[in-house]
Amino acid sequence: MANVTKQRPLSPHLQIYKPIPTMMMSIVHRITGGALYFGTALVAWWLIAASVGADYYDWVSWFMGTFIGKIVLFGFSWALIHHMLGGLRHFMWDLGFGYEKHFNTKLAKATLVASVVLTVLVWIIALIIR
Repeated sequence: MANVTKQRPLSPHLQIYKPIPTMMMSIVHRITGGALYFGTALVAWWLIAASVGADYYDWVSWFMGTFIGKIVLFGFSWALIHHMLGGLRHFMWDLGFGYEKHFNTKLAKATLVASVVLTVLVWIIALIIR
């Protein structure tokens, strides 16, 4: 019996496509959206600690002040800012703007750079105020 699967075209998959900035930012946008669920649990944990009592709140605040806690908070703030900027890109597309390939690629790269810069800026301002 002949192998008929060689006669049919293969469906494209991630191994076939070359990663381009717009594709990568789409993937990162989905990942940051998922990460925001974890970040929301952190906010809920902090609020619950504040309502339980001073001792528990102090422990949660201590944990968030450790190196690991700061890394988690930095990642959460980056995910929040990056997801927001990605949402603004999607809103712009919903309004009918930014479909040109060259502009869309530049905007994808700018989203990544702007999210990092804004996150660092927010943290610098927070550390100065603190």
